[in-house]
Amino acid sequence: MMEIQSVVAATDLSAPARRAVDRAAALAQAAHASLTLVHAVNPSALNELRRWLETGGEVERSIFEDLRARLHDLASDISARYRIDVDERALTGRPVDEIARVADERGADLIVTGTLGAGLFRHHLLGSTAERVVRKSARPVLVVRQSPHDPYRRVLVPVDFSRWSAPSLEIARAIAPDAHFVLLHCIAVPFEGRLRLAGVDAALIDKYRDAAREEARRGLAELAAREGLGEHQWTSVTSVGLNPWMQIVQQEQEHDCDLIAIGKHGRNAVDELLLGSTTNMVIAEGSSDVLVSVRTDAC
Repeated sequence: MMEIQSVVAATDLSAPARRAVDRAAALAQAAHASLTLVHAVNPSALNELRRWLETGGEVERSIFEDLRARLHDLASDISARYRIDVDERALTGRPVDEIARVADERGADLIVTGTLGAGLFRHHLLGSTAERVVRKSARPVLVVRQSPHDPYRRVLVPVDFSRWSAPSLEIARAIAPDAHFVLLHCIAVPFEGRLRLAGVDAALIDKYRDAAREEARRGLAELAAREGLGEHQWTSVTSVGLNPWMQIVQQEQEHDCDLIAIGKHGRNAVDELLLGSTTNMVIAEGSSDVLVSVRTDAC
């Protein structure tokens, strides 16, 4: 099973971002992994500030030193609370690029980020940055929404049997080794609406759907066996009817999952250029944390 040895957590020092830092610290502590906190200020934000104040670099330096001090205080608090060593990086540069650079330097197995930012630099840091990190990262990214009171208990893993399916389960097991895994396959009958309008017998459509469901169940069982899940460690779910992201969010709620582990892309070739629409909607509409995996051949 994959091991987590290095975690990089991005923070804009806001309260929502603190949830991500706490989750990253808890994961690092449990895995005996290193933890690095990254706070990056986009130069364009500082340029705007300089233009507003019509002053030199003294105020800019003062603000950056204040941010550096706040990051140091956060790192010290996290180190004391979780009894782990914490590295800290206060940087100037495009946040996505700086987060990726530090992750490469540290050989990070996981990048952790929040979903919201706050304050003066909100639009230059987390918020829009979180989405960009997920879209562009060649490393797994955990997007934290909930306060991390406990280790993850139930993990929903949408499986489309693409190259993303096994890595999603593998990284989920690495950060939630004691969780119960709900393996979900969303079934859709191609052109079902048009088939019904064309007068195709409903019994024939139902027969196709039943066959697809049985095939999916076999595939989920094979995936679970390959990944070493025991009989009582996982549940198989096949759902039909809604758009995939709607099915995923619905099953997340029905099975009381606190984490969704999903691949960045699916089978659609267009998704190789942008974050897959299903993944994007799950991050936007789900209520749990979202772990976005990368293919093992993508790093």
